[in-house]
Amino acid sequence: MNFEQARFNMVEQQIRPWDVLDTSILDLLFHVKREDFVPVEKRLLAFVDMQLPLENGTAMLEPKVEARLLQDLQVKASDKVLEVGTGSGYLTALLAAVSQHVYSVDLDAEQSERAAANLKTAGIRNVTLSVGNGIEGVPGQAPFDVICVGGSTPVVPEALKAQLAVGGRLAVIVGDAPVMIAKVITRVGENAYQEAVSFDTNLPRLQQLDAIEPSRFSF
Repeated sequence: MNFEQARFNMVEQQIRPWDVLDTSILDLLFHVKREDFVPVEKRLLAFVDMQLPLENGTAMLEPKVEARLLQDLQVKASDKVLEVGTGSGYLTALLAAVSQHVYSVDLDAEQSERAAANLKTAGIRNVTLSVGNGIEGVPGQAPFDVICVGGSTPVVPEALKAQLAVGGRLAVIVGDAPVMIAKVITRVGENAYQEAVSFDTNLPRLQQLDAIEPSRFSF
């Protein structure tokens, strides 16, 4: 398989038509190799317009959804980022490439270890992974300039809103199947927020169990 041709087709046929037009993000998709973050037996599916199953029963988001979330969040090089749901580490790597540091939390310890290995192989160092209930955020590292939630929730998690810095942005998919909406919430004051609806989608529920003591991998 010609991965570079498949990557080009993904960008031109899936991502651009979804109004992802920021050239810096489009260039980043060529730099961070998506196929290196999927299970080996699924590498030929790395660029398909689908949610790609992972080993623990969760899934990578569609490439167009990952790219759109990244564009909507308008991440800056000075930003401190919280990611809820590490998954394979691919979106983590994209966020790390455009920010100062990413704190990423996943409920599954084995999946977090796999993501750590993927990130190390890709040379991504400005990431701290932890295992726990990410829906509660990481209060010890708050406030965050950017928070990205990698699965759907019934409503916007108040704990995550509270951990935004003033001017910070939270991207979260809320609602119930079959139609959910992606929201970008901006904290505009100490007790003031603005919401914008970005797109419709349908994502699996974020795993939300009782928090456990985090174990950490730092790069």
